[in-house]
Amino acid sequence: MKTFYQILGNTLLANVTNMTVWFAMIFFIYLETHSVTATSIVSGIYLVAVAVSGIWFGSLVDHNKKKNVMLLSGFVSLVIYSIGFVVYITAPAETWKDPTSTTLWMFVPLLLLGVIAGNLRGIALPTLVTILIPEDSRDKANGLVGTTTGIIFLITSAISGFLVGHSGMYLVLILAMVVMTLSIAHLFSMNIPENEIVHLDGKLGKVDLRGTFAVVVAIPGMIALIFFTTFNNFLGGVFMGLMDAYGLSLVSVQVWGVLWAVLSCGFIVGGLFIAKWGLGKNPLFAMFAANIVIWIISSVFTIQPSIVLLSIGMFIYISVVPFIEAAEHTIIQKVVPLERQGRVFGFAQSVEMSASPLTTFMIGPITELFFIPFMTTGMGVGLIGNWFGTGADRGIALVFTVTGIIGLIVTLIAMRTKYYHLLSKRYTTDEINPALGMEPS
Repeated sequence: MKTFYQILGNTLLANVTNMTVWFAMIFFIYLETHSVTATSIVSGIYLVAVAVSGIWFGSLVDHNKKKNVMLLSGFVSLVIYSIGFVVYITAPAETWKDPTSTTLWMFVPLLLLGVIAGNLRGIALPTLVTILIPEDSRDKANGLVGTTTGIIFLITSAISGFLVGHSGMYLVLILAMVVMTLSIAHLFSMNIPENEIVHLDGKLGKVDLRGTFAVVVAIPGMIALIFFTTFNNFLGGVFMGLMDAYGLSLVSVQVWGVLWAVLSCGFIVGGLFIAKWGLGKNPLFAMFAANIVIWIISSVFTIQPSIVLLSIGMFIYISVVPFIEAAEHTIIQKVVPLERQGRVFGFAQSVEMSASPLTTFMIGPITELFFIPFMTTGMGVGLIGNWFGTGADRGIALVFTVTGIIGLIVTLIAMRTKYYHLLSKRYTTDEINPALGMEPS
């Protein structure tokens, strides 16, 4: 546990660095160019890059020592941030104000690569939970990972805007270089007990998508679990695309920024709850119960134009999210052999993350062309306007309500499928999986 705590602390340093660079870059681009299109393009590129890189990153994790992979992640980010710093201090100030500037669009993808390199650490971390933590305590360890994520969001929310407001990307990149160097030095000095790497396919460095997919399919219900989470992320893209617009219809941008820093504490609350009490005998049930709570909240937290209702609903929503993440990790850590876990975590990340960009890009036009007119001059005014309210903000609110209802229905249906029962049985028994030819890790 001492080693695990040190890894969590090291992860906190590295991920605060990467996320601060990411958020600061978005703020910086908008403040300099005043182009919403530019910021949306960067967000889209990030989501697509995370989805595409997951499978390859998973192969790197499985084919190398986890410590070496995490060091590689840190070194790549450090080198990129150093190059980015040189580019930033040598380019004229006018460069950053032009949304068509070639230098700007070299600078942004460069920093983006440094941020994405940090995702390699994110795939390695749950495999280290398998290595370092006994099976009956992994759910609690995964809860601590969720708590760490919450602390990262809280710190990042608090410092990114201030750093950019003070000196653009100058202090951001200096902080990134210093803290990433400290993270690398600390990680280098750590002793992480790892067995020799086992290559099930016998080929070092191979991405092996076919073999990974075969392992996922061989575990009863696993592919259904991944696609269920993918569908949830598809619906979750609604929040990414519309939440800021809805929140800013209720409060000022300053209040909205501070509010999100407070709401991010929900990750900490949820993670600490799991770390204390775990997920129960069947993490899959905990995962679906969490989804039911989330979709019920999504159905009602915008039912009236109230910042109090929105804040309470989002705090509960964010507090429940760690249960879903921890449950999925705990299941994979037991039913997938350690030698394949990196590839399975990477495969799951790629598939699950692929849904959010699609929804994020689609939901804006759909809301603007259908839901907003529906609640301003359309049939919605007469049907539900007298109690739901009317106007553009209520059109956005209706999207959240409909999304929550759809998510709740799909979750209840999924709990009644054979795949849910098969995966539950697979987790709660220690039977050997003939398709894998080995016992669970």
